[in-house]
Amino acid sequence: MSRVIKAEPLTADAFAPFGDIVDASGDPDKMINGGMCGRYHDIATLDFGPEGRAGISVFNAQARSLPYTLDLLERHPDGSQAFIPMSAAPFLVIVAPDEGDAPGTPRAFLTAPYQGINFFRGTWHGVLTPLATPGIFAVIDRIGNTANLDEFVLDRPYMVTT
Repeated sequence: MSRVIKAEPLTADAFAPFGDIVDASGDPDKMINGGMCGRYHDIATLDFGPEGRAGISVFNAQARSLPYTLDLLERHPDGSQAFIPMSAAPFLVIVAPDEGDAPGTPRAFLTAPYQGINFFRGTWHGVLTPLATPGIFAVIDRIGNTANLDEFVLDRPYMVTT
């Protein structure tokens, strides 16, 4: 029998223990390019560890639907991971606190159009879960010689609803 969690709107306060929200809401920090471009400066804490470097990849994930069955969480112990959507479609973001080297009770968030996220190093999270096509994302994460991936299969899945 699965457990149920309700997806909530993605807000900076609610998401703060797990990472940063990457978006351009509100007024920009400064205007550049002759006043024609607003810059939202340094809005995510990227962390690639002492032996890693930043890499930019593009992911094309299949769209999922709600209710969504959550049965796998993962984390990246050696670096942060940012997901920046390349469309306005919302996506589901699932995170969980660490409880003794295993994920605790997950939380689910629904993004607003054009919101991206950056998971802090070691944050338990669900897989990339776009809710519409195209599921294309720019991903900024650690490139290095370590596997940088821990997976945790849940013995009792969660059903994520709205």
